[in-house]
Amino acid sequence: MTNSTAVTKASEAVVPVDPEQTLKACKALVAHIKKSAAEPRQDGKQNLLADEETTVAETPVWLTLTTKKHIHDSNRLQPGKIALPHSLNTSDELSVCIITADPQRWYKNAVADEFPEDLRAKIGRVIDISHLRAKFKQFEAQRKLFSEHDVFLADDRIINRLPKALGKSFYKTTVKRPIPVVLMAQREKVDGKRVPAPKGKKPKRDPVENVNARPIPEIVAEIQKAIGAALVHLTPSTNTAVKVGYASWEPEKIAANVDTVVRELVERFVPQKWQNVRNLYVKGPETAALPIYQTDELWLDDSKVVADGQEPPSALPGKRRAALGEKPNIGKKRKSLDAEPEVAEEEPVKEDRPKKKVKKVKEAVPESNDDKLDKEIAERKAKLKKQKAAAKKKAEI
Repeated sequence: MTNSTAVTKASEAVVPVDPEQTLKACKALVAHIKKSAAEPRQDGKQNLLADEETTVAETPVWLTLTTKKHIHDSNRLQPGKIALPHSLNTSDELSVCIITADPQRWYKNAVADEFPEDLRAKIGRVIDISHLRAKFKQFEAQRKLFSEHDVFLADDRIINRLPKALGKSFYKTTVKRPIPVVLMAQREKVDGKRVPAPKGKKPKRDPVENVNARPIPEIVAEIQKAIGAALVHLTPSTNTAVKVGYASWEPEKIAANVDTVVRELVERFVPQKWQNVRNLYVKGPETAALPIYQTDELWLDDSKVVADGQEPPSALPGKRRAALGEKPNIGKKRKSLDAEPEVAEEEPVKEDRPKKKVKKVKEAVPESNDDKLDKEIAERKAKLKKQKAAAKKKAEI
């Protein structure tokens, strides 16, 4: 391994974001949001149902990542999770809905009997995929379910079936998309490979006993982690926004969450990691974006960059393109822009087969006879005149 490669890998492992710059940006952002909430709106309208403290407490703080290339090729319906030092959902009034694989009875009994009391109070519904499809098939029922709970958790075994079962009520936006959680125990591994399930007819599951489920403490930890985690929704674009806190928090808490999200987001979700990162910002819903990191290199591949006054490689002659390492177009015909248009040569007409001239037959058009037409018009007028006189005479009688 060369020294340059070692230096590159070492620089990728180190997070280049300055924690002091992050804390400074968080303090300025929180102060601006609180100041804006205290000032009257520019349009002169006032929300009588919301006070200053409620507005600030409900204002989220976002971390925005801008990359040089697209992170993902298509929309991902499953959000990624990043564990935070300070949970995003700590309210006692939080309502959680858990969607499990069939059957649901074991999970309901576990929540009612073995879950901690504080977590049990937050879980408002436990339902499996079969009952979900039966009870919430209509659009109105799906909207009602959407409004009843704040967080939706789903077993990772059935998470891919939920877009069809829940519809656009849940997947039109990313606000309450179900978060995947692992509720089933992993299979045993032998020599690094999972032991395959036994073949043959599977025994009927007991709704009260679930031998495949994880231990209760692990399920509790998994659910608590998913409730307080930052959610990453990847889209086919160069921008990704992750909620990291609220404006009512202390700036130190927001900065700690930002540092954690930056490290995990780049290491786990960004291809080529820090080489593909362009900018990092913190912002509110209606505020300017405050930068905490900006890269010096705007391109991943330096060969695509052309200095001022130079021509792009595609406009250079073949020898110069080959010297720059660009492959020539072999087997492709190209027309010169300055060349004269080619004139197709006419094939000689063979004398043995003279062309036959086809005569066009003109359709016979009837000749016009103005005298005959004038005579018919005069007769019709005379007939109408007689009918009019007879009708007038009859009316006088």
